[in-house]
Order: sequence, then C-alpha cells, then structure tokens
Amino acid sequence: MKIAIVGAGIVGVTTAWELACDGHEVQVFDRRSAAAEASSFANAGVVAPGYVTPWAAPGMQRKVLQSLLSGHGAIKLRWPLAGQHLRWIQQWRRACRLENYLANRARLQRLAFYSRSRLHDIVAQRELAYERSDGYLVLLRDRREQKLVRPGLDVLREAGAVFREIDADEARRLEPALSTHTSLLGAIHLPEDEVGNCRQFALLLKREAEALGVQFFFDSHIAPLSPAEPRSLRLAAGSDAVPYDAVIVCAGVESPALLRPLGLQLPVVPVYGYSITATIREPLNAPRSAIMDERFKVAISRLGLRVRVAGSAELGGDAATQHPAAVQTLYKVLHDWFPGAAQLDSGVQHWKGARPMLPDGPPLIGASGVPGVWLNLGHGSSGWALSCGSARVLADLVAGRAPEIDLEGLGLERFQGR
Repeated sequence: MKIAIVGAGIVGVTTAWELACDGHEVQVFDRRSAAAEASSFANAGVVAPGYVTPWAAPGMQRKVLQSLLSGHGAIKLRWPLAGQHLRWIQQWRRACRLENYLANRARLQRLAFYSRSRLHDIVAQRELAYERSDGYLVLLRDRREQKLVRPGLDVLREAGAVFREIDADEARRLEPALSTHTSLLGAIHLPEDEVGNCRQFALLLKREAEALGVQFFFDSHIAPLSPAEPRSLRLAAGSDAVPYDAVIVCAGVESPALLRPLGLQLPVVPVYGYSITATIREPLNAPRSAIMDERFKVAISRLGLRVRVAGSAELGGDAATQHPAAVQTLYKVLHDWFPGAAQLDSGVQHWKGARPMLPDGPPLIGASGVPGVWLNLGHGSSGWALSCGSARVLADLVAGRAPEIDLEGLGLERFQGR
C-alpha cells in the first residue's frame, strides 16, 4: 500500500520503519525541519517499563495539590488554562479511580515490556550504535519516601520487573559519584532497564527506513484531514490533494486539530517538561547510567560525554515560556547528587517540550473509525519507552494481522460515548 504518516517524532519514525519492513511504500511529513525535533528531542531517555504507569492514579489528586504548593513541586498549572485543559482535568479525575487506574496500568505496562523487546530486536538486527547505558536507580532520600514507594514496588512485582531494594552503600557502589553530602537512605535498582538517546536512535532508524525506500518531507505543515477525502493530504498553505491508501496520524499534540474535521474529538493536551543537557566536566564525577530522584521526580541520565537532567510537568501555558523555578529545580537536583559533574558555565542546552497526554494514560493505537485513517498518538511522557511496540502493533493492524499483544483498552473505543 501507499501510506502517509503525519509526524516524524520517535513514534512516526518507528512506525515508518515497521511499515517499510512490511513492504509498504511510505511517505512521512513533518512541519519541523528534521526528525525528532519536538517531544523526542531532549527527553530523559529512560526506558523503564515497570515505571510506565498512568498519571491518573488513586491519591494523585492530593499529590498534585501538594506539588502546586511546593516551590520545587514537579507538577504546575500555568496560565492560560483553556477550556480543553479544564475538560481534560475532569476526565483525568475520573480516571484516578482505582478500577480505572488498575486497567490502564496493565495496558501501559503490557505495551511497555513489548516495546522494550522490540527496541532490542531492532538494535540487534540493524547493529545500531547510539548513546545508551544499562541500569536505572531510583533514589530514596528518607524513610518517608521509602514508605511512599511501597505501592510502586507492588506494581513492579505484578509487572514482572526485575528490581532490588538496596541500601545507600550499595547504591553508591553502583553509582560511585553520588554525593555523600546529600542524605540517602537507599534506592531501587532496576538492572534490566536502560537509558538511551531517543533522538539519536530516531535519526539512525530514519536512515535505515530511507534505505528501505521511505521518503521524509520536512517543513511540511499538513492541513486538517478532509471528510470528503480523508485519505488525502494537502499542505496548510495550499496544494493539490495527494491520495493514499492509508493515512497514519502520529503528530503528537497537533493530532487533534488534524482529525477534528473527521468528527474525532481527542482529549490530547500538551503537558510540558524541561531538561538541561551539559558536557561532562569530569567523568568520575558523573553518573554511569540513569537515576531518578523520587522526591523531585527528576531524572539524571548519562548520554555519552554529556549529562541530561529532566523533569517537571506543566499543564497550561505555552512552549515558548520557560519558567525559571522549573529550571532551577533541575540544577538543584543535579548539584545534590553530582556536584561538579557537568560544565555549567557555558554551552548548556535548555529545552522545554510538549508531551502529548491523554487523561487516562495509555496511547491511542489503531483504527480511527474512518476507513483508511489510523492513529498512533497520545504517548505522553513515555513515547520513547512505548514507540517500538506501538509501531509494530500499528503495522500489524494495517496488514490485517493479529498483534502479538492484547490491545484491549488501547483503541478509540475507550473514549466513545463520553
């Protein structure tokens, strides 16, 4: 088939790759100037399937309120808040109910473990070399955090994740550069999890896809799909319609606008995250892999000769405005654990990116209800962790094959009738 993909982030690139492997003629369009320049550009890079869980969880409303009142809180509301944000919050609150959370958590983790397996298959088959390292360490500063993390450990056990509870001494043996001046009670070690440079991987896989005949078109702002010709694409600036056998929407936060003329009202909103990336000053003072500060929900990742610190979640506001308090939290956590590791006086990359979030957590993968139009979107902060599995699932559905995992709750039907 001749297939168009709208969106060249990590989800769009992996989808193009899987469809090309199946023998389809694939063209990918993105409004930006290169692949993986939005949510995929400078994220934390952590691939930890057991920690891929919904935002919408029992007790989360109280945690959000506490975060809003804390100077270094991980979650913030920003002005302006539009009507779509308020509707999203109402749906999110309903999804926090225990039965909804348990169902959505199972869906996410089923996809996340499958996706990690697919990632490893692709890397091995294509011999891709990018910045990555093994292991993930969740740091617990005190007994209160140790107590609060207990339900999360039950989630990891149920998901089949390999992990160990370790004391501070063992944590420092795994990450020798951890500062001794910051209080550390212990940690959760996940040896099978990993960190990798999402954008590097996307660019490498793009090259592999191009070798299979995939064409990428950048600086291409696609117009909303037409009800009269839903399988045709036009440029927003005006152009003739180009017909396809199928159109796949992988455009992140821009997806709802593309699909709205088809009668699809998708509750996807941008939740903004931040990162700073700096050159390592002294390798012995830097992390070996990836750590998560449980208190501040900030990840510190080793990416080759650089260190990346990522965190925060802002609902509302805009992509252009960087709030100093959010950035300062990243610097604080880096200094707490790895003082002197990074060269911070020059050349530091500051980034703010929009995560395409659905209120209940799992992405939307599969048929749109409009013949020939398919969805692979709404992966939130877990796009890197879910991308390879989502792409293979979508390719199987397009081909009329049964995917290798249960797709219950990952389709559009869960939002219909609401």
